[in-house]
Amino acid sequence: MSQQIDKQLVRERFCSGIKSYGKHALVQKAMARELTEMICQAKPSRSFDRVLEVGSGSGALMAELLSRCSVETYYANDLVEESEPWLREVLDRFPVKEFHFLGGDIEQREELPSNIDLVASNATLQWLDDLDHFFSTIAALLRPGGVLAFSSFSTSNMQEIAAIEGVGLRYYSLGGLEQLAGKYFDMSACREEERRLEFSSPEAVLHHIRQTGVNGLSRKAWTKSRYKRFIEQYRQRFSCDNGVYLTYHPVYCCMKKRVP
Repeated sequence: MSQQIDKQLVRERFCSGIKSYGKHALVQKAMARELTEMICQAKPSRSFDRVLEVGSGSGALMAELLSRCSVETYYANDLVEESEPWLREVLDRFPVKEFHFLGGDIEQREELPSNIDLVASNATLQWLDDLDHFFSTIAALLRPGGVLAFSSFSTSNMQEIAAIEGVGLRYYSLGGLEQLAGKYFDMSACREEERRLEFSSPEAVLHHIRQTGVNGLSRKAWTKSRYKRFIEQYRQRFSCDNGVYLTYHPVYCCMKKRVP
């Protein structure tokens, strides 16, 4: 069911949804708050010299972090280079001495900052091709004892879409993520949850997905017959009292670079 990720398509869809993302990405915003709480527990001083955020988007995690932690130098990476102005709007509200935007695919960048205290990523790692290589790369960037904190999605995420369309991302179980990252990090905390959003109709579900940009899986055209089949099957299989539902399956991990 999972398929090769078309990074250019992902970039296009998130770029088109960046203006509406903050309003519609309610689960991702809640995940940013949860992840920030986990980071604060891991670093009670709430003070970081150098932070790298992977998949910074329109700044939801940045706003949460900077409202609760002090940061000297903030590096923000995102596949969508058009997101930089949104991040600078967030930065106008918080004191950061240095800010550097690193545009492009994190998996393809040859130059990344080193001696990092914290690498944070919210609702992004599910879009990467090679998580093992990513964890290895991040471990090399972090100072000994440095923190990697991320949220992503797990195996039942958007299972309703996958059940009808037959496509989906490759989602890892929480145990699978722990095993991969455990080669390089010591786990501090991890947990998972399911959040079920309710919508008035299947059409509203599709609108939600488009507005958050998470529809970057297929260029297959929505023909009239495909659209009709999707609406009918969704209503038949995933109805609830208020209309229909869509499942999100967030996972949260906070870990520290293993000291030799």
